[in-house]
Amino acid sequence: MDLDLAQVRAFVVTAEHLHFGQAAGELFLTQQALSKRIARLEETIGVRLFDRTGHSVRLTPAGERFLEPARRTLTAAETAVAAARHDDRPLRLDVWGHMFAPMQTIREVVDRRPDLDIELSLRRGLAAATSALLREETDVGFGRVHAQGEGLPEALTHRLVRLQPMAAVLNAQHPLAGEAELRPADLREVTVWFPVQLEKLDFLQRLCDDFGLTGEFGGVNLGLDYFLDHLRSTPEHVSLLPLGLPLPEDAGVRAIPLVDPVPLYSWSLIWRANDQHPLLQPLLGEFARAGREQGWTRYDPERHWLPASEVGQAGKAVPPGSS
Repeated sequence: MDLDLAQVRAFVVTAEHLHFGQAAGELFLTQQALSKRIARLEETIGVRLFDRTGHSVRLTPAGERFLEPARRTLTAAETAVAAARHDDRPLRLDVWGHMFAPMQTIREVVDRRPDLDIELSLRRGLAAATSALLREETDVGFGRVHAQGEGLPEALTHRLVRLQPMAAVLNAQHPLAGEAELRPADLREVTVWFPVQLEKLDFLQRLCDDFGLTGEFGGVNLGLDYFLDHLRSTPEHVSLLPLGLPLPEDAGVRAIPLVDPVPLYSWSLIWRANDQHPLLQPLLGEFARAGREQGWTRYDPERHWLPASEVGQAGKAVPPGSS
């Protein structure tokens, strides 16, 4: 029996999501095309793999038995391709958006697959990362892709991989420092500060515009120590960082979750559409698995805020509690 690997991959991704819409999005397929692949696979092996009842999807007993061998089949195929190409060069991963701690996400993914040979490089922004990809100096980029790909060259493709909640960061003596949570609207009477030109950080510009906040942006991004020193010496300023970012215990600042709504900072991967590096697909797969397990792309319009240009892409992720 000859198995079609594209059909097997369609089954595995759908089994991991138990949601045809999400699986189709991950595979860059329409739901109709995904359903056809799975139907052909079921026809080939002669058993039904999924039970579909209304909006509910679940594995049949045959599907449960098939899942792990199917995963091993895909891994073996990736290994065979890598061996045939004999490409020993590391996967060159470019990262930008340093003040918002991209390495936190990269570390969480790479720790899951220490066997991936990855070489990191740092760029100053999306434009520089895009140019490096087009010149084939790098293989894949990780950072914020404005408007989820609007204006990217046709040779590049991208995937949203994480929506990260944000926190307000402020001097421990600030009048709001004792709050357990803050709403974006609570920041209207303070100055939101960040050490970068506003046009280079569209996320903060759109946040300020949508919630009527006053922003002060400019200067040179000299890293986290400078950032914290400024908040200590300028107690009237408030800034933003990803929720959960470790801060020194003696930093003299507090990070307070933002709620009602929760602003989400989007992280994406971009790569050349025709890239053949054997480690690219394993890296994309690990990001997808981490996202499913940890809810990285969960988006609920009743609870979360995104710039309007990004809602459509995030909307492909089903709100919590949906199937």
